[in-house]
Amino acid sequence: MTAKPDVKGFFDAQTFSIQYVVSDPATGTCAIIDPVLDYDEKSGATATRNADAILDYIGEKRLSVEWILDTHPHADHFSAARYLKDKTGAPTAIGARVVEVQKLWKDIYNWPDLPTDGSQWDRLFEAGDTFSVGDLNGRVLFSPGHTLASITYVIGDAAFVHDTLFMPDSGTARADFPGGSAKRLWASIEEILSLPDETRLFTGHDYQPDGREPLWASTVAEQKRSNPHIAGKDEAAFVALRDARDKTLPMPKLILHALQVNIRGGRLPEPEANGKRYLKIPLDALAGAAWE
Repeated sequence: MTAKPDVKGFFDAQTFSIQYVVSDPATGTCAIIDPVLDYDEKSGATATRNADAILDYIGEKRLSVEWILDTHPHADHFSAARYLKDKTGAPTAIGARVVEVQKLWKDIYNWPDLPTDGSQWDRLFEAGDTFSVGDLNGRVLFSPGHTLASITYVIGDAAFVHDTLFMPDSGTARADFPGGSAKRLWASIEEILSLPDETRLFTGHDYQPDGREPLWASTVAEQKRSNPHIAGKDEAAFVALRDARDKTLPMPKLILHALQVNIRGGRLPEPEANGKRYLKIPLDALAGAAWE
């Protein structure tokens, strides 16, 4: 039988993000997936409330942290990977194609000195790579489309599918970010849905349609049966649907804030001479203005 890890989700209502602690009941070992560093764009304030809640849970359950994993460089929240590494000593990891995202955004931010070799993380995962969480076996699927670098972590019977699939009532993720592709997203979804029907799928966001309570766990079978972006669709129909929908969506409000942190493994900008940190926001860098 496929091992069944314990999965604890932490919902951040400000960014509609779900963070995860996935643990091996036999060994008390865990991995943290897609942790959020709090940021308020109106005041410029940062905080570690989300990450500290994860650490409190890990302490209460007496878990040891083996990995801090990001599925991709997020465009709508800051990653708390660096903060959690400093607190736990656990290695950080992300998909190896993050170097392509770094090169793309290096030009957008005009950062000639930014290393674009992924050295901001302890490990870069390629498709098919394996790892362990205690006695649980994990493997990596390359799942581009939403971003150039997106990956899926399959740990036991649980797959952490980031921004590919949402809950069945919410469809799929956008594919119009720099480097995105609806066609590649379809291929990634098809690979995820080739997992056994009983595989549990854990999504990275839930936008609570019709005001329902946040949800983040489904199965392969439920997605194939009920997701309107997938059920009864072929690649051409999906791409047409995704492209049309993406044209109606504004850019995430934090994309220019978050990427400069997240392509550096969750590191905030270094303090300047006055001791304060500053974000760099390029003007006229992206399409999708509110008036377009």
